Amino acid sequence: MAVSDRRSWAVGIAVVAALLLLWMVNPWLSVPDSLRPIVTVAFWVSAIALLVVLYLIARATPRSDEVEVEGPAFARFLFNNSAAGLIWLPIRLFVGFEWLEAGWHKVSGGGWLDGGSALAGFWKSAAAVPDQGRPPITYEWFRDFISFLLAGHHETWFAPLVAFGELAVGLGLIFGALTGVAAFFGAVMNMSFLLAGSASTNPIMFTLAIGLILAWKVAGYYGVDRYLLPRLGTPWRPGVAVRRTAEPAT
Repeated sequence: MAVSDRRSWAVGIAVVAALLLLWMVNPWLSVPDSLRPIVTVAFWVSAIALLVVLYLIARATPRSDEVEVEGPAFARFLFNNSAAGLIWLPIRLFVGFEWLEAGWHKVSGGGWLDGGSALAGFWKSAAAVPDQGRPPITYEWFRDFISFLLAGHHETWFAPLVAFGELAVGLGLIFGALTGVAAFFGAVMNMSFLLAGSASTNPIMFTLAIGLILAWKVAGYYGVDRYLLPRLGTPWRPGVAVRRTAEPAT
């Protein structure tokens, strides 16, 4: 597909996404409850499609790898310089031990690995709609998701996934192993708890996790990533170990 055709597609998708978003968030013309899930899904599908098309346009444009807007020197140091690993080290350890403690509490306690009753109780409390006041969950689509999990008794496998996931995130951050990946899944859990109406330490943890994700190249430099990342590399630039595995045998 030619670049001009992709631009035409991008404009059309952008218009659709903008109209759907305007319909969802404007205070005058609300989306009917029966159509809200469909409109929400349609918006996210169109937004993701727009992102993909714009990326393909950028990749097909000559000199697309050049930096168009130069970031401030401090940001380049913080997110790209290995010396900044010392700045991220205490943040990484703080977030890591918080997740490790939370996961260990679930693994060593009851209601998580023995059927998931603790998680089911949390879901029921979050999905409840009180007669007065605001419910814990603001977005209907997330309440529908929680209700779906409850109706299918999915807490039996979801609870161990959460417990061991918290342990894995904590260990990954503490040892600095695949720091960006660990921080990403930690942020996903933080966001899930926030959507369920549980604030607690989640706003702070989520904010620090975003920083660790942005600094994924250097946040684990004083840890396993110092040796692991050069060997693994990235999907767009494989490391030493991956290149050797891909080399044909002679």
